[in-house]
Amino acid sequence: MKKTLAIICLIVAFFIIYFLQANFFSWFTIAKIKPSLFVIFALFIGLFSGKKIGITLGFVFGTYLDLLIGRTIGISGILLAIIGFLGDYLDKNFSKESRITMILMVIGSTFLYEVGEYIYYIFRLGIQFELYSFLKILFVETIYNSIIVIILYPIIQKAGYALENTFKAKSILTRYF
Repeated sequence: MKKTLAIICLIVAFFIIYFLQANFFSWFTIAKIKPSLFVIFALFIGLFSGKKIGITLGFVFGTYLDLLIGRTIGISGILLAIIGFLGDYLDKNFSKESRITMILMVIGSTFLYEVGEYIYYIFRLGIQFELYSFLKILFVETIYNSIIVIILYPIIQKAGYALENTFKAKSILTRYF
């Protein structure tokens, strides 16, 4: 029951993030570039919920995004699922206690998402490779995502530990003889 409620909360959070991404951050762009809140969200789910939930929800949310705003279906789902899996890997190897560690995780995830999407668009859609514009988008979006994580870190940490207690809690039954 707790896991179902947690997944419902994640779905509601996804729609809130979608609203913020589509409406609120369209007013606050830097060089006409918006942050990618979905990358942060997929990393958050992978870090605190585990790889099964991270991969599943990353793929479902990414596919939903592709259906709404994407040029092709599947690439965002695959990349967000990879980031959800990467979140679980990073959880096992790094600490989530430090803001700097979280910022570095977000920077790596943003880089992975943008490079994967750009490579896909080059090969699949045949867009021209423009190094300057790609690096500009990558740099601004990475900085933007990092600033958002710095600001929202206390909320991310509290919500994350609540998720971690729900999905990763180990029930230990002991016998007394």
